[in-house]
Amino acid sequence: MSTYIVFVGLTQQGAADVKKLPVKVKSAAKILNRAGAKTQGFYLVMGMDRYDGFFIVQAADTEKAAAAALALGSQGDMHTNTLRAFTETELKNVIAQMP
Repeated sequence: MSTYIVFVGLTQQGAADVKKLPVKVKSAAKILNRAGAKTQGFYLVMGMDRYDGFFIVQAADTEKAAAAALALGSQGDMHTNTLRAFTETELKNVIAQMP
């Protein structure tokens, strides 16, 4: 399983009822899980221009992670930007492969 950070930003539709954000986060986690990404947690962030928070998820492969992000974005409340995250062990393996 690989780890991904799924940044989420509220769309105009999502921001219109921001007080329901905790419910929307739970719903978003279910959408991610149904699409094949295991949700590890959600964090609200400050200071990022386009993003209001992020999920940490694990997925079997990039296709599952992409499907999960697309499924979340298709709901209309959030837009996403998904990044692959590497653990310290994975970092060591990446560096070991450098020429």
